[in-house]
Amino acid sequence: SSGRRSRALTRWPLVSISDAQRRPVSDLDLNWLATVHNGLDLASTYSLGPGDAGHLVFLGRIAPEKNPVLAIRMAIQAGVPIKIAARIDRADEEYFESQVRPMLSHPLVEWIGEQDDRAKNELLGSARALLMPVDWDEPFGLTFIEALACGTPVISSPRGSLPEIVRHGLDGFLCNDEEALVRACREVVKLDRHSCRQGALERFSSQRMVEGYERAYSAVLAGDSVAA
Repeated sequence: SSGRRSRALTRWPLVSISDAQRRPVSDLDLNWLATVHNGLDLASTYSLGPGDAGHLVFLGRIAPEKNPVLAIRMAIQAGVPIKIAARIDRADEEYFESQVRPMLSHPLVEWIGEQDDRAKNELLGSARALLMPVDWDEPFGLTFIEALACGTPVISSPRGSLPEIVRHGLDGFLCNDEEALVRACREVVKLDRHSCRQGALERFSSQRMVEGYERAYSAVLAGDSVAA
């Protein structure tokens, strides 16, 4: 019955990885205890890079919701080189062949494929920005905090958790239209890379994530309805 369903939804305390993760189920009476953003061991895995190579980077997975086609078009319009470091899952092979591959012949575009952590550190650290204008409400994208840990600003869209990760005008630019994206590709060099890295280390470290979950568990043990 609806009564049993309601009690089941409210019985267990839940932790979201972003406030944005809650929105798709906002019509349900869920027992949200806290939001704890994902974290990584950023300080030891990624280092501050100079960003002096001048290129933009698209890093992640080739898929429509990641919007590599828009990223390439915006880089070309801005006159800035872009490197595409991505994997292709079987489900997205047709999309890659029909939509992405034809764009790789442009002289400003370079395909370098999937990269490991060491290669990502060097690639992101030398880039002027991570350009990934996602076209879906991503609950939390680790690629964005990896870029920021290298001091590399993020250019994306204000979808999903992005406004919780990127401080617009400080860590990068979140743009709603193509004109703004092109402008951001040119103006992103004005941002402070040290500030990007420091903000990422403070807000998205694995230690900060652990502390967030410890607070949530302590709140449950104490019988509190909301974690501090």
